[in-house]
Amino acid sequence: MSGWLTGRVLENRHWTETLFSLRVEGAQPRFQAGQFVRIALDIEGERVARAFSFVNAPDDPLLEFYGVVVPEGPLSPRLARLRAGDALFVAPNPAGFLILSEVPDAETLWLVSTGTGLAPFLSILRTDTPWRRFRNVVVVHAVRRANELTYRDVIAKTPARYVSMVSREAAPGALAGRIPAAIADGRLEAAAGVAFTPGNSHVMLCGNPDMLKDTQAVLVARGMRKHRRRAPGHITVESFW
Repeated sequence: MSGWLTGRVLENRHWTETLFSLRVEGAQPRFQAGQFVRIALDIEGERVARAFSFVNAPDDPLLEFYGVVVPEGPLSPRLARLRAGDALFVAPNPAGFLILSEVPDAETLWLVSTGTGLAPFLSILRTDTPWRRFRNVVVVHAVRRANELTYRDVIAKTPARYVSMVSREAAPGALAGRIPAAIADGRLEAAAGVAFTPGNSHVMLCGNPDMLKDTQAVLVARGMRKHRRRAPGHITVESFW
């Protein structure tokens, strides 16, 4: 396929045995914060690509991608082994609608994620748009184990309210369990200090399919509805895996 951009790895940071972040120089596709793009390697004569959200802001010349190793996957284990100077390919056509230009005004913006679903929200946090448009910005990051609570330093540099959740071990300062249950019993709102209501909130969701489905159901029970251009609502969802 023609049109691919070639980038070179500047840094490959390993947060855990399975979580890694690639910083890439030399490729500069135009995108909006919250979008994703396919990145690829040539493997046994075939260009193998998968979608990754941008972690960096659109005006940052260095691209950043946050990934998890899928042990039997054809691409992620190889991406995790890349070293500084290694080449990879970036598609020229970013896509996706998990972007603030598609979100109606609200008092509180909730950025709710599991695992590497945090990535698009990091890009959004690194722009000035959320701070101009919303009185409150709440970042919720749910993971299985405490060492998977990545990018806390980036979030801490912003005015966002941060709520972490850990499901498989006790973690000081983090809520226990899953996001839908913490919404249903009020713990998430208590931790954030603001409420989920149709009148004041917009919720952006990114993460594993079960979280997306179950969280939407809990929010719909609160009177919220999925946002569409022709029928504005309170919930924006995008899943590309």
